[in-house]
Amino acid sequence: MLKINPRTMGELVMERSRCFPCVMVTGARQVGKSTLLRSLMPRGMEYVNLDDYRAMSEAKSDPIGFLESRPTPLCIDEIQYVPELLRAIKLKVDERPDEMGLYWLTGSQRFHMMKGVTESLAGRVGVLELCTYSQAEAEGRGIGVPAFSPVVEEMKARVASAGVCSLPKLYERIWKGGYPALISRPYTTPESYFSSYVQTYIERDVAALSQVGNRTAFMAFMQSAAARTGQQLVYSDIARDAGVSVNTARNWISILETSGIVNLLPPYHVNTTKRLAKSPKLYFMDTGLCSWLIGWNTPELLQNGAMNGAMLETWVYGQLVRSFRNVGQQPRLCYYRTGSGAEIDFLLERDGCIYPLEVKRSSSPTLGDLRAVADIPPGRAKLCPGIVLCSSPEMFSLGHGSYAFPISAL
Repeated sequence: MLKINPRTMGELVMERSRCFPCVMVTGARQVGKSTLLRSLMPRGMEYVNLDDYRAMSEAKSDPIGFLESRPTPLCIDEIQYVPELLRAIKLKVDERPDEMGLYWLTGSQRFHMMKGVTESLAGRVGVLELCTYSQAEAEGRGIGVPAFSPVVEEMKARVASAGVCSLPKLYERIWKGGYPALISRPYTTPESYFSSYVQTYIERDVAALSQVGNRTAFMAFMQSAAARTGQQLVYSDIARDAGVSVNTARNWISILETSGIVNLLPPYHVNTTKRLAKSPKLYFMDTGLCSWLIGWNTPELLQNGAMNGAMLETWVYGQLVRSFRNVGQQPRLCYYRTGSGAEIDFLLERDGCIYPLEVKRSSSPTLGDLRAVADIPPGRAKLCPGIVLCSSPEMFSLGHGSYAFPISAL
């Protein structure tokens, strides 16, 4: 029987539904958008999936008639297939300006769809972005989890609510990733799942976003990008390995970002004479997909392989992003690196402070792991003591206000 763990975002969907006529949940393919909304649908809400050819044809031919033939509240799945419906929804919503929660929508392919949303439903829709399962959700402790805070008391509370996780177990989580099908179906293997997932993704989402003529080349490009997760993005290197032009590499990275497969993390920047990195860092949003693309066949091989550090950093980045998105916030994250090699993995800006976050595989980090903090030039926010995110089972002080924090508690 399929086991469905509650999603952190559920409470937020209901809150947005009380505040907006429409709620839209976006995200990559198969992250659980439809399952989330269907689990929350109030009694009497009708559901329609535009992935169904008959429903899609009806909605395309007569958007207004499609809506008028169905009662509200109405849940419309995969609305990116019929963007014409967005304007029709605006007209229906404007007829009933005082009613909230009339339409729940899901959709992928964020760029094209969100362009239609901002043009048609501005001010009328609460937009949420769902990722694959967070670590907390996969463990069944996702309800009520707040965004990550580097404040000491809040970190202690987070550690107290999480279980102890060994390093091999942590790499098993990284290797598997967070796609709901892999979390909920223990007998589904990453090999069987991702081979089908990527084929469907290339044939449907990629085809809708761009004219990718050579699907084999695009697959090679995804593998090349996966091998560079956690690194500065150099388009010429990826283009060379995939056998495509630099312009094509730029276009294809944009496709991966638009469809929620990767994120680009900007560098820290202030007005200073110090030479700082200018290129973003590339991160896959799901480490299970990334591991499969690279060819790590077991969590043990991943843990002992050449990319164990980059994959751990990618996992941490994904957990940080999820902790904010799942409560309707966007994290203010960047990274710091100088031309001479001084580096801090992440800088998190919260409440007027910048918190340096460094990722280490060790269970016994030291204050020296944060030595590059001393090189960070002052910016618009106050620089606070740093946090080393590590494999320790507990949180402990490193001195001078800095702390070690267990990655398993993110």
